[in-house]
Parts: sequence; structure tokens; C-alpha cells
Amino acid sequence: MLGVALVVVVFVAALWPVYVRPRTESPAAADAILVLGGAHDGREELGLRLARAGYAPRVLLSDPYTNSALVNRICHGGYSFEVHCFDPSPRTTRGEGRELARLATANQWRRVIVVTFTPHISRARYILGKCWQGELLFVDPAPNLSPLRWAYDYAYQSVGYTKAFFQDC
Repeated sequence: MLGVALVVVVFVAALWPVYVRPRTESPAAADAILVLGGAHDGREELGLRLARAGYAPRVLLSDPYTNSALVNRICHGGYSFEVHCFDPSPRTTRGEGRELARLATANQWRRVIVVTFTPHISRARYILGKCWQGELLFVDPAPNLSPLRWAYDYAYQSVGYTKAFFQDC
């Protein structure tokens, strides 16, 4: 029992900077803001706030949902900046990276702000970096997660990292 507890403590401590305190950047002028799909935890609102503040002229919103009132409202709302909603293929971070690469290459973008939630930042950086070589600035809405949710995300992101390691973009 003590051995299992020790393994868990080492696992949590080793991955703390990866999932709990990942590297983020301050927003800066960019060609686009990419909001990755996932829980509606404030990321959509943060992406829109950044565009309203003038950081980028467009927001790319991943829309892998079959029916989300929030995303539907955003995708069909009137904004002073462009909002481009897309259904990634596949409906994963990998599909979002492919769409980012396609749009960035076609439009000659150099810098994109990426909005996702804290435990996903490091894995998203790894996957999107396989898809596009431009500059990625990661920001998050800093959600308040329960200890149970942190435990779930440690496991989920670790499995996702392992899978991503064996895949290209």
C-alpha cells in the first residue's frame, strides 16, 4: 500500500508543471485566436474578450458539438471581428491542429493565440506544434477544478500524450 501511495505522489509531483502549472504566455498581437473545443469553462468567452481587446482580427472556434447553444450563439452572432467556426476532423486536438495548419498556411499567418484549459495546454502545445510551425501563444481561463477533476485530467491527459506520441499531425 505504501508503495502505491509513493508512486502516486511521485506521478503527481512529476507532472505538476505539465498539467497544473503549464507554461502560458501573455497575449500579444496575433493573426488569429484559436479556441479549442472541450468543456464550456470560459474559454469561448476568453477568446472573444481577446478579440474585442484587439489582439487578433479573427477567432477560430472549434465546434465538434452536435448541439451547443453557447457555440451556436457565438458562431451566428454579430461581432466587429471575424468568427470562423469549424468542425475538426477528427474531432480531437489533432483535427484542430490540422485546421489551424490549413488556415494558417493559406493565409500566411505567423502567430496564433490558443485558448484551452489548464491541464490541456502542454498536450495541445505538443500536438499543434506537430501540425504548424508558427508561433503559438497559450492562454487559459484558469478554471477552478476540484481535486477529483484534477485526478481525472492527470489520467486523461497522460493517455492523450501517449497516443499523440505515436501519431503525426
